[in-house]
Amino acid sequence: MATRRSVMPLFILLFVFTCSGTALLNAADTPSPALLVLSKGDHALFIVNPTTLTIAGQAPSGPDPHEVIADDDGKIAYISNYGGGSYNTITPVDLVTQKALPVIDLGPLRGPHGLTFVGGKLWFTAEGAKVVGSYDPATKKIDWVLGTGQDRTHMIYVFPDLKRIVTSNVSSATMTFIEKVTNPGRGFGPGPGGPPPPPPGNANAGRPPGPPPADWTETIVPVGRGAEGFDVSPGGKEIWAANAQDGTISIIDVAGKKVIRTLDANVRGANRLKFTPDGKLVFVSTLAGPDLAIFDAATRQNVKRVKIGHGAAGILMQPDGLRAYVACTPDDYVAVIDLRSLEMIGKISAGKQPDGLAWAIRK
Repeated sequence: MATRRSVMPLFILLFVFTCSGTALLNAADTPSPALLVLSKGDHALFIVNPTTLTIAGQAPSGPDPHEVIADDDGKIAYISNYGGGSYNTITPVDLVTQKALPVIDLGPLRGPHGLTFVGGKLWFTAEGAKVVGSYDPATKKIDWVLGTGQDRTHMIYVFPDLKRIVTSNVSSATMTFIEKVTNPGRGFGPGPGGPPPPPPGNANAGRPPGPPPADWTETIVPVGRGAEGFDVSPGGKEIWAANAQDGTISIIDVAGKKVIRTLDANVRGANRLKFTPDGKLVFVSTLAGPDLAIFDAATRQNVKRVKIGHGAAGILMQPDGLRAYVACTPDDYVAVIDLRSLEMIGKISAGKQPDGLAWAIRK
């Protein structure tokens, strides 16, 4: 007599498989803080738990993602879709639901790249149009655009006072200082058919009510060839810009808007440059070699080279000053650097060709 085997009904097997698959597909809740990692190879934004160094979720990034930034509330991430200057979109991602939102169409402003979020607005560069601009999430509109007249306006920094902006212009080998000024007399000068000049001692006479009109001035500062990655020192006194083609670092005095020193830094292929939170060290990544170069900000000396892979791009400092994260694009991982020992202590696998990095801190 044949032995009868107990067979699990098909519907139970299907139920178990479906539940297991759902559990695998469902993402964990987005942690706070969350480490955001852009994968150029997977066209995805990976959300990483910085405590466990594990993936908590991911979302579509749009085509050719390069830079990412989160808003002040840590709820929305914005991703520039670069395309070498041909694309014209920024992709927002809801970090709570971990889903992409409708894209921001920049129209003729092609090649969005550098991003920052300051004063409740998203600030961006657009290489193809040679401009910087700002997008207001409240109105869902681009509310300001200014041309730089420079080639490959790439990265951007906006000072907290919203009155000063700095960009790097890769192919022009320059940095642009953009400063907001008020011009009480603009549009009120004498001329045929125009209003008469204000009486002596009353420069505001004849002006429409409201605040005085604002304008922007631009100062072009020549630096080294291939200037791309740069950072402003804590305290805002210096800017260090890495010049990829020359392998040098230009140190710029912010107040004087001029280069005060050029370091022969041996960082050809430099991609990004970042100060540590205490301002004592400067990290420089390069896509042309295996080393992360570390400089002493005070002595201007190269104090260490850390082998982290076959090349690197984005750098992100942990706000508490304990770790740094470096996107090793050719190796498909993010290197974790201990800021006390200055050694690599771990790797994060977050998609193919990681590049842009950012923090999202929920408020």
